[in-house]
Amino acid sequence: MSFFKNLFSKKNNDTEAPQTSKVQEAKEPLPEMFQGMSLDIFTEDGAELLTGQVSEYSGTNLTLERLPGWLAFETCPLGSTVFVRGYNRRMQSFNLRGTVVESSRVLIKLRDLSVEHIPNVRKSFRLPINCSASIFRGDDERFSRPEQCVLIDISTGGACVESEYVHPEDEVVFLRFKLDDYPTMTFKGQIIRGSEHKDDRFRYGVLFAQLTRDELTNLTRTLYNIQTGNRQIWDRNEIGTWG
Repeated sequence: MSFFKNLFSKKNNDTEAPQTSKVQEAKEPLPEMFQGMSLDIFTEDGAELLTGQVSEYSGTNLTLERLPGWLAFETCPLGSTVFVRGYNRRMQSFNLRGTVVESSRVLIKLRDLSVEHIPNVRKSFRLPINCSASIFRGDDERFSRPEQCVLIDISTGGACVESEYVHPEDEVVFLRFKLDDYPTMTFKGQIIRGSEHKDDRFRYGVLFAQLTRDELTNLTRTLYNIQTGNRQIWDRNEIGTWG
């Protein structure tokens, strides 16, 4: 209401209007983005629409294309508002608002990007992976009985895996995987949801136990490098970790 009161106020308040306008026009700068980095797109109600990779980025315009090996996009009505989520260089997640100007099964184009803070969108950015991994039951302390699975996506908080094995919710497991040419990682977690996917296979959401500082640092740096296609920012040190 205060904005409209200022807009239609008496003449003795006219001098304050330009100052209010200047404050409102100030916008938070957009984060740096790279060609090839992965981003999540959400609808206005917080539902995940698609995950794609940056193919063009200029000013407040952004184009995403399909990730290699991934299926077609869900299309979105032109003119609709969507939200973009990713990581910046400091491994802090960011949210952007944009308007859809082109949407097909292979790409989506957005314009008028602006920074947006959205409380109902997941806190951890999920990076699509689609690589082989292994699940170990919680009592397999020697990791001698691996169950082969597919790591669908991963974040610093957990992962989604696809498996032919049945696991109950709340079961404690260990998830072991190797991303690209980075060292093998093993995390303890708990299955918090499961559903039948297709062809007698199941998809599980695994919530990681609280990571140590070193585990969190190594995982976030690895995810960031994979997301941006960057192999130069972090170099392996003499003991085999990344820092």
